[in-house]
Amino acid sequence: MAGEGTSGTTGRVAGLDGCPGGWVCVRWDGATTARAERVTDLALFDGADAPCLAAIDIPLGLPERAGPGGRAPERLVRPHLGQRQSSVFSVPARAAVEASAGEGDERARYLRACAVARETSDPPRSMSKQCFHILPKVLEADRLLRARTDLRERLFECHPEVSFWAMNGRREVPVPKKIKGRVNPAGLDVRLALLADVGFPTKGITAAAARALGAGFDDLVDACAAAWTARRLRDGLALRFPDPPERDGHGLRIAIHA
Repeated sequence: MAGEGTSGTTGRVAGLDGCPGGWVCVRWDGATTARAERVTDLALFDGADAPCLAAIDIPLGLPERAGPGGRAPERLVRPHLGQRQSSVFSVPARAAVEASAGEGDERARYLRACAVARETSDPPRSMSKQCFHILPKVLEADRLLRARTDLRERLFECHPEVSFWAMNGRREVPVPKKIKGRVNPAGLDVRLALLADVGFPTKGITAAAARALGAGFDDLVDACAAAWTARRLRDGLALRFPDPPERDGHGLRIAIHA
């Protein structure tokens, strides 16, 4: 599957992964210098330090109805990931995502979103709490791309485990990143080694650095993987699932890149 690239005023790229209260953003010159920061929103595409493009670990492009296994990207990447495929959530329909916002406490919003998810999926399917908890960030990215059409060729969806699969010679990463919901240090070590092997500058990518950002160490490592994917997008080398991408009802690209 051939990739797609883009041009910009700078060769810098960025990788984004969600964390409590915002995003971990890793800016990379594509060579020897990477810098991690925590940002509260996705307003990073303007100004002198703006990346030419970014890859983000969040679904972009929402279906009108959800089929078995979610969108085409989820269905296509899972078979490659082996035991890591549970990290790929099925994305519900746009109406269910939008129903998760608005009035009511968390339980009320969750129940409302689940009800709409069942009404807009074939066969009827609810959503997990894990999926529900990322929906505010899904909506943030969706609203940005719907409001700013100029960013649709600068912000691309990725999934860290798919990126690590690509780094690992298109093979499943054998060690889990988490075990029973807790970060597995051995799994992060394996992923940092993969990043180093493909030329990403991993010096300074540490648990202490993540704590200083107010983020999980896994979030920081995943943002680095997203930055690697962003460089591949910049250079026209990224894989995409599906290829060519699909589009949602608002013209947003539906594809996972690696």
